Amino acid sequence: MTDNEALAEDQVGDRVAGLLLAAGGGRRLGGRPKALLEHRGHPLVEHAVGALRAAGCARVHVVLGARAEDVRARAALDDCVLVDNPDWEQGMGSSLRAGLRSLTGTGVRAALVCLVDQPGIGAEAMARVRAAYRDETSLVSAAYAGVRGHPVLLGAAHWAEIAATATGDRGARAYLREHEAEIALVECGDVARPYDIDTEADLVHLE
Repeated sequence: MTDNEALAEDQVGDRVAGLLLAAGGGRRLGGRPKALLEHRGHPLVEHAVGALRAAGCARVHVVLGARAEDVRARAALDDCVLVDNPDWEQGMGSSLRAGLRSLTGTGVRAALVCLVDQPGIGAEAMARVRAAYRDETSLVSAAYAGVRGHPVLLGAAHWAEIAATATGDRGARAYLREHEAEIALVECGDVARPYDIDTEADLVHLE
């Protein structure tokens, strides 16, 4: 890597923050918060934060909700900004709003949004999506065989409108659907598996 490339990489690291949504209560998992499910010897929330760091995100904000105090006590989240979402039971939209609100005014120009219950999506896919950042108008999404998935990169110019439409469990889905033509798709199917840990049957994916 040349000095100019290293400088550009550092600048992207400052401008793109990781935003991890980890507030869910695991209703279909018997009320076990997804953030605390074990994967490779660590809680899922630790695993996801580590992937975001490895992908180059110097700033990582983690939105907590269900059993937030237990997550704080049991997970190593040093140097992360922890964001409490008291409305987590209203769905992922409330966590996205809380996370974007926490980034407002920090100088960050885009948020790389990841979900805690997708451990099959690691640092390599996150880094690919992050690398597609251009400026605060960027909208980028990972794709799997051409189908849009996570993570997504949301430029700051879009945050206010996304927050206004993020309700229930839809997150940014409605906004992204309306702005489909503006989204840069980054194929990640060769390096990641986009499964969710939603039910007891999905626990087979954890190691």
